[in-house]
Amino acid sequence: MLKLFYRCAVWLSAASLGLAENPILTGADPHAVLIEGVVYLYPTSGPHNLFYAYSSPDLLVWQRHGPILDFKQIDWIPSGKRAWAPSLIEKDGTYYFYYSVGPKPSHIGVAFGRSPDGPFADRGRALLSDNGEPGFEAIDPMVFRDPNSGRYYLYAGGSAGATLRVFELTDDLIGLKSEMEVQTPPRFTEGAFMHFRNGRYYLSYSHGRWRESSYSVHYAMAPGPLGPWDYQGAILTGNETYKGPGHHSFLYIPSADRWYLFYHRWENVEGEGPYRGSRKIAAELIDYEADGRIRPVVMTQEGVGPVCLQSAASP
Repeated sequence: MLKLFYRCAVWLSAASLGLAENPILTGADPHAVLIEGVVYLYPTSGPHNLFYAYSSPDLLVWQRHGPILDFKQIDWIPSGKRAWAPSLIEKDGTYYFYYSVGPKPSHIGVAFGRSPDGPFADRGRALLSDNGEPGFEAIDPMVFRDPNSGRYYLYAGGSAGATLRVFELTDDLIGLKSEMEVQTPPRFTEGAFMHFRNGRYYLSYSHGRWRESSYSVHYAMAPGPLGPWDYQGAILTGNETYKGPGHHSFLYIPSADRWYLFYHRWENVEGEGPYRGSRKIAAELIDYEADGRIRPVVMTQEGVGPVCLQSAASP
């Protein structure tokens, strides 16, 4: 333990000489995971129907991997579709990569591989489709393992219809076992994310229009992964400097004993929108009240600084 603290202290002192400011990457819809002392980000990367992974040992220096998935190599995806909003989860040494195919009629696909930096092989058909029907858009997948039951749930739903749907996944994580009965929480638009802390379930999501200043992150608390939702309000909203923060993920880093929020925002834009250009990915610290509520997040240029990701169990 003392060796770990010494190693981190020396490393952080040296790393602090570098830049650790926001934004950290160009892109949107970042899903963050911690794997063996490395943080991986899976964002919407650009217009070329490719996905990339980005990894960092310190939240300071990022390395790009891939492309980890290419729509041109997936036969079932119709022409003219774009690669949106992915997420990743690991089970028994296999990494499962879920991704959106848009615009509407939209689909959610799933691919899998043996490494978090790919490549990933698609299962050969869509996991979920909306078939162009009104009221629901099959985008923005997020898979959550319930620590109490061990079940895996797929949360999905986008701006066309602004409806949240939740499914239990099959044991192999590439099929749907059954749809669960859930209510769509207040002010839900898209980008659902579920995390668990101190016995409470937190469903967070984007509200508003993605190219306008109304885009923001709201959340609800619940006693279980399917609700009922106790709406708590906004935790991330635009200001004079940064506009339209949205589609996000929470990440707990044990070595720091802190929660972090990764999200995208518009920079160097004015007015209410619609904005044009490229969104940027940023990271902030999360703080909780004694009763479990999340304190509103202030967007910064400083970001979270270098973080020692080595756990106490590291040799």
